[in-house]
Amino acid sequence: MFTVGAESLLQQAREIQAEELGKFCSRICKLLREEDLGPDAVDCLRRLFLIVSATKYNRRLDKTCVDLLQATLCLPACPEPLQVLCAAILREMSPSDSLTLSCNHTQNTRQLSLVASVLLAQGDRREEVSMVAQHILRALESRQPEGPSLRHLLPVMSKVVGLSPGALQEDQTTLLSKRLIDWLRYASVQQGLPHSGGFFSTARARQPGPITEVDGAVATDFFTVLSMGHHFTEDQWLNVQAFSMLRAWLLHSGPEGPGAPDSDDKSELEGSTLSVISATSTAGRLLPPRERLREVAFEYCQRLIEQSTRRALRKGDSDLQKACLVEAVLVLDVLCRQDLSFLYRTLSCLKALHGRLSGDPACVRVLLPLARFFLTHGEAAAVDSEAVYQHLFTRVPAELFHSPMLAFEFIQFCRDNLHLFGRNLSILTLSFPNLFKFLAWNSPALTAEFVALLPVLVDASTAVEILHALLDLPCLTAALDLQLRSLPALSERPLWDTSLRSPSCLEAFRDPQFQGLFQHLLRPKASGTTERLAPLYQLLQPMASCARVAQCSEAVPTLLHAYFAAVTQVASGALTDQLVLVLLERSDSLYRVPQFEARVHRVLSSQFLALCKLKPSLVVELARHLLEFLGSVSGVHSRASMVTSVVWAVGEYLSVTYDRRCTVEQINKFFEALEALLFEVTQSRPSATLPKCPPQVVTVLMTTLTKLASRSQDLIPRVSLLLSKMRTLAQSPAASSPHGEEGAEAIHTRATELLNLLKMPSVAQFVLTPSAEVGSPRYHRDVNTALPLALRTVSRLVEKEASLLPG
Repeated sequence: MFTVGAESLLQQAREIQAEELGKFCSRICKLLREEDLGPDAVDCLRRLFLIVSATKYNRRLDKTCVDLLQATLCLPACPEPLQVLCAAILREMSPSDSLTLSCNHTQNTRQLSLVASVLLAQGDRREEVSMVAQHILRALESRQPEGPSLRHLLPVMSKVVGLSPGALQEDQTTLLSKRLIDWLRYASVQQGLPHSGGFFSTARARQPGPITEVDGAVATDFFTVLSMGHHFTEDQWLNVQAFSMLRAWLLHSGPEGPGAPDSDDKSELEGSTLSVISATSTAGRLLPPRERLREVAFEYCQRLIEQSTRRALRKGDSDLQKACLVEAVLVLDVLCRQDLSFLYRTLSCLKALHGRLSGDPACVRVLLPLARFFLTHGEAAAVDSEAVYQHLFTRVPAELFHSPMLAFEFIQFCRDNLHLFGRNLSILTLSFPNLFKFLAWNSPALTAEFVALLPVLVDASTAVEILHALLDLPCLTAALDLQLRSLPALSERPLWDTSLRSPSCLEAFRDPQFQGLFQHLLRPKASGTTERLAPLYQLLQPMASCARVAQCSEAVPTLLHAYFAAVTQVASGALTDQLVLVLLERSDSLYRVPQFEARVHRVLSSQFLALCKLKPSLVVELARHLLEFLGSVSGVHSRASMVTSVVWAVGEYLSVTYDRRCTVEQINKFFEALEALLFEVTQSRPSATLPKCPPQVVTVLMTTLTKLASRSQDLIPRVSLLLSKMRTLAQSPAASSPHGEEGAEAIHTRATELLNLLKMPSVAQFVLTPSAEVGSPRYHRDVNTALPLALRTVSRLVEKEASLLPG
């Protein structure tokens, strides 16, 4: 979130016009032409960077200004802040045809890194990536200790490898592998000298001391990211950067990467600072550079795991330990995939690491890469990893759902490793109630992730239970809030609405009478059963206005659309019937969050029609349930969209055309139910407790009754009488009160059209219950046999007959 002042500055930057920007660029050009580039130039460049970066579209700058920015960036004596700002502005403008930068005239590695960052932002339109790579590799070939700092070049090199893995040749890959070996394994174990000594500093005080471990002990092994010191040497900084790019480089230079396989060249020491004694740990056998790099990477990760067992003196170092553990396990995973011999050297170490961390909630994020490791290598190593998954999916979401970073990483872990679960996929699908806790608490951030994950979670055994869980998601959010509030104070308190006061909800949460319902709602695994949670909706109603609950409710319609898109791929006939019954039941049983019911009803009604189209016979099969639904008049006003869809589906699919089991008796039963429903919604008057009925419900009811009458022609007189009454009612002044003028006009028009159609029953059946041939696109396009032609003919005949009647 930005402060008010920052928002104001961003708004001003976005609203600046091209003319004003041109004047500002002219002022910057004058400042950049001066020999003394002072603070005014820095201030103006900061403002220009804000302007060009505050909008999504590229700002057009004068060519003179762009040329001066490039020239300033390449000036030998240019102050570093100005160079950084120039590079940042040029990156924001990339890709651009007006850039003429080149690495040929850079004076130092810092300037080279800035120029390279601009060139890489161009996107390799003129082979910029290859050019940058060649210049950086030439700098890396410099072996003089007093040479320029290489610290600024490794991040750029990592970017080069990511953008264009094939940009490096075999000898260049070997060179960089050798350099990484040196930096990772043989960095100095003494602290660096401070940049400058004070007046009272002595030569003794300025002597470098040894590096230490995170617990303050003097380090007895080689330098790593977790080594502590007050000042660091150049090679120690390179050690840190080399580890940060190690995993990407191993993937690039490994057997499955774009590089060639390891050569038979045994001259590993050529061009390297390694000693012969410590060259290899494999029985004195010299290894090619890539294999030697893997060996060094393995030793480095083993040392990091050992350092993580030490108790850090500062919280920042403790967080660094966890981050390094995550990266170390990921690197070991890569090593074991590239060389199976590492697997058996790694398993015992990682088993012990998992045993040590599984009981520590602070280290739970390390369990994710560990689980991935066992998913990948458990079968090859004949290790039963089910205990790892059970702990991960059972305890972690239930206890730490309120951690937003863990929630995102956990769901991302599930998405990224679906191909690895294999026969263990049931652990993931059965754990959906726990995964939904992440979603309920962090729904805005995780909605897109779950839209992608739902197709995996939904199968025939979990489909109905997942649908209930999605509809109850806002209620789950409220229950999780109460669960957290009822626990002792957490070390890291989650964010919630502090203005909410709900002592009654907390009392209900602790009430033994409702413990069974809350336990079902907060269950860790799929139970295979469903519970009616309506009593909880009333208890948790005071929390419906909570901001987190409202956010969760807004995500439910999107998730429902994703769910139905997935369930239709696995739905059998019996499952489709179950889903329809759930839609009918839950349309009147939802947690009453503002706007939530209306949004969900729109989705449920559209999906009900989709299921009916998928299986038209369900209208006949579920006739009893549909009649019960239509008989509940009390919910018509709140469930108008759902009622409209059900009524339309009855009129469309209750026919022998779709199901031979359809009988006249069934048609008559539905006719009587719909007739009573139409009478109720048209005779009732809106009040404070009973809102007006939408005219769409009335028009659909009239249309469906007419369709049923066309299939059972004994009902035609009753429908004609009913439609006449509806037409008369729509013309009365009282009709405009509950339905509005437009609604009354729509009811009158529809009643007139249907009455005219029923005057010729055979044509009415042809129009209202068309055969499959009539419903095909060809029938509507053919001018000789088209349905519109039939309707026009009927209209003319009816009009002619009406003109012959006495006035």
